[in-house]
Amino acid sequence: MTIDTGNTAFVLCCAALVLLMTPGLGFFYGGMVRGRNVLNTLMLSFVTLAVVGVQWVLVGYSLAFAPSDGWWAPFLGSLRWLGLQGVGVLPEPAYSANIPHLAYVVFQFTFAVITPAIISGAVVERIHFRAYVAFVALWTTVVYAPIAHWVWGQNGWLKGLGALDFAGGTVVHIAAGVSALVAAAVVGSRTQRTPVVSQGYQVPFVLLGAALLWFGWFGFNGGSALEANGIAALAITTTNAAAAAGAFSWMALEGWRDRKVTVVGGASGAVAGLVAITPAAGFVSPVAGLIIGATSGIICLYAVEWNRRRLHIDDSLDAFSVHGVGGVLGALLTGVFASKSLNPGGADGALYGHFELLGVQILAVFSVAVYAWVGTWLILKILDRFMDLRVGQTVEDEGLDRHHHGSGLATGPLPGHLVAAND
Repeated sequence: MTIDTGNTAFVLCCAALVLLMTPGLGFFYGGMVRGRNVLNTLMLSFVTLAVVGVQWVLVGYSLAFAPSDGWWAPFLGSLRWLGLQGVGVLPEPAYSANIPHLAYVVFQFTFAVITPAIISGAVVERIHFRAYVAFVALWTTVVYAPIAHWVWGQNGWLKGLGALDFAGGTVVHIAAGVSALVAAAVVGSRTQRTPVVSQGYQVPFVLLGAALLWFGWFGFNGGSALEANGIAALAITTTNAAAAAGAFSWMALEGWRDRKVTVVGGASGAVAGLVAITPAAGFVSPVAGLIIGATSGIICLYAVEWNRRRLHIDDSLDAFSVHGVGGVLGALLTGVFASKSLNPGGADGALYGHFELLGVQILAVFSVAVYAWVGTWLILKILDRFMDLRVGQTVEDEGLDRHHHGSGLATGPLPGHLVAAND
């Protein structure tokens, strides 16, 4: 086994790009909350870096990726790599033949850290900081690690069936999106959900966060090739195409229907496109990337509105509607547009007469969604027996910044795109 320094440098740079996405997500979310909760919202993403950073070294990576020989091998890794013992600078052939095993560990860590951070968007402005920290540690261990093993682990049962998830549409976005919806339902709605007038002073945070996410997503999807090769170039190209098409379709629909194009709408459309292309990035053509991105922008916009008007679950920042719905859409369309002519390591989808791949993708979506739903509900119910999941009424009214972090930005109303959510 020979280390390829070029591939190693590429994967490490991509890991750094993906790591930047977590604080980027914090800014994206932070621009969409009341001024008295901005710092708390940023901290929910930042603290995830610390919690998962410890968990991943101690037990998370081993449970997700270590080989196991028992009956549970298709469902969970072993403790063979507990504390990263036995994980060193030589490659691990099961995952990559020419980069250090530790490079793969740190690249996968960046995926593990952003996934629970996505969930925070559903429960901002009322979840207790201590409860969130405990939830992240438990959820990453009990929910994320098994799902990662199913799809990417060397013995994973979904991997064995041929499920395709190039960079985490199923593992990251469906798991996080479904868990976000459950968390919002269990924690409960915010008490202040009345229409307000926006001052818009935090909306630039949303654009900053979206820009950082778009930038980091090149590492998210391109780096998943694990080599600086043509597949990485394909993944980055389809990623950019989908992000652009998602932003354009969301803004076009807003402009045609509402006679205005919102800043947050454009940013959300780009994120929807990025989410949807994630499972497909290294398996489909750039034109398919445009179709996937444009479709996601429209579908996710309608999902946001349906959730607000019909579902009545206070998913504060639409984590389910963008990440959950976008992830499902992307996983299914992977089963349609995937082509072995582009990536011999993939499979041909329904567009090429192979409907069995679409069937496997449907099974993967359903399995991950159900497991994330049940696992998240159990974790939150157990935590609720030992600590307060949400803050008291006084803290919610006065803001979590001052009460949980001792400081805060200026107070003010919600950005305009959330007004409709409060009708």
